[in-house]
Amino acid sequence: MTNDLVAFLRARLDEDADLARRCDMAGFSAEWTAHGAAVDFGRGDLTSFHTAIARHVALHDPARVLREVEAKQRVLNRHTLSPAEDDPERPWDDRDDCQFDGDLWPCDDLLALALPYQEHPDFPERCRPNRATMERGDRTTSAPDRAGNSGESR
Repeated sequence: MTNDLVAFLRARLDEDADLARRCDMAGFSAEWTAHGAAVDFGRGDLTSFHTAIARHVALHDPARVLREVEAKQRVLNRHTLSPAEDDPERPWDDRDDCQFDGDLWPCDDLLALALPYQEHPDFPERCRPNRATMERGDRTTSAPDRAGNSGESR
């Protein structure tokens, strides 16, 4: 198994952070606020938004985006691939898993981090959620579980 999902997520997070930083370099403040139908970008108000849209735009200011990227990078760093190899302490030797939680690789946390990017053209096809698992909120695997049992729905 490869780290293609991790590389994909790192690239998307880097793009998000870069775009947020460029907003500040373009003369717009890093923290945006909503005032009724206007959004203050630190360089003057843009008006005529619906109040809910103005609040939504302000909520996604560059400073918040950068904090969110940092938080997601921390989660990503914890969920690293533990390749299947001859490890006597593991009850299985033929499946890749997540070092953080021992779940089948890529673990549910990484798949959840990837969801916002599923329409990106570089999204790894093997990680694309299917409707059945999305509705149940889980994944089905044929690999052994942590105790070495045959794979069933989690």
